[in-house]
This record gives sequence, structure tokens and C-alpha cells, in this order.
Amino acid sequence: MADFRLRVTYRMAGRLVMLSHLEVCRALERAVRRADLPYAVSQGFSPHMKLAFGAALPVGVGGDEEIFDVQLTEYVAPERALERLRASSADDLMPLSARYITKEDLAASVAYPISTYEAVLAFNDPERDDEAALIDATAACAVPDEIVVVRKKKEKRLVPAEFLIDGVQAAGNRLTFTLEAKPSGSLRPDVLLDAMLEGTDLHAASVMRTRQAAAR
Repeated sequence: MADFRLRVTYRMAGRLVMLSHLEVCRALERAVRRADLPYAVSQGFSPHMKLAFGAALPVGVGGDEEIFDVQLTEYVAPERALERLRASSADDLMPLSARYITKEDLAASVAYPISTYEAVLAFNDPERDDEAALIDATAACAVPDEIVVVRKKKEKRLVPAEFLIDGVQAAGNRLTFTLEAKPSGSLRPDVLLDAMLEGTDLHAASVMRTRQAAAR
């Protein structure tokens, strides 16, 4: 059977950032079906569309350059495939580009271990309107030396410096930082932000993954 692997970059924003990773996967699968692309189906007891997804985002975090791969049984020009996908997708889960990759290319889930995020901060009190104070409070946010994460009743201690690339940059009420996922583990952006904002009068009003990159 012919094997054409189409890599699609899409944007997830708006209310759809509240979808779980599984819900996003299902929504993208439905978009492929509606686009009437000749997708490949796995063999076995429970056949399913051959889709592969990039690194999952935490609920509440959007992305400007998210990725999924779909295997096709017939060649469809990338621009034509993109046109069909855009016509069958929601505005807040919109394909931006499409290209073919080869079997030698890494899977979407491991191809881009470096992610850059931008968080927009706001005061917990929605009626507080003090831009200068907000900027000062954002600049004062510090990265902790260690973060304790509890998963399945087990504690795990993470050192942010091991995952952060070039620290955290503050500009206005925005924090920008880049995290690297490693074979030994990773640090979620929401976990880092929660630790940085603990004890402050701030919360992250929005968080977006703005870029993904291959290992340096």
C-alpha cells in the first residue's frame, strides 16, 4: 500500500484550548474525515485512522504551531489537502500549512522537543487596573530552584534550570520561556507558571506555545 505521510501544522486558540489532548485528537480526526482525504487505516482487531500527534499541551494552553501527521494511501497535493482541511476545521483549530515527510523523519511526538511559551499575566482581582503595578509584579516573578510534583501519590522533584533554555524573560505583563523535553522527563509550562506565581496576586490569563523546534 502506498504510504504518503502528510505533516500538518495548525493553530489551537480561543475556547478550544480547554480541550484535553484526547479531545483534540478526536476533533482533528473528524476534520480529516470531513476533508475527504484518502487516509490509511491500521490493521487488526480495532482498525483506526493512522494519525500521529505532536507533544501534548496541558489543558488551558494553546499553540501557534501544533503538529499532526496523517498517513494517506494516495498522493494529494499539499496545497489541495490544506485547502480541504481548512474548509472542514473550526476557526480555533485551524490548519496553517501542510507538507509531506519521509519515513526517515522523526515522529511528530519527538521531532520537536524544544517549546517556547508566552504567558499573559493578570491580577487575581479583575477590578484592579494598575498597569505599572502589573508590570512590576510580572518582572518580580522568580523561577524556583526546585518544584515538587505529586503524581500517582508519588513525589517528584524537578529542577527548572535543567529544562529551561535561557531563563524566563519578562516584558510588560508577559513572560516568555523555552523548555526542552528530555528522555529522562520534562517540565510542563503550567507547572512552572504555577510555581512562579504561587504567593503572588497574579494568574496566567492565557498561555500559548508560540514555537516548536528540533533539538539543538
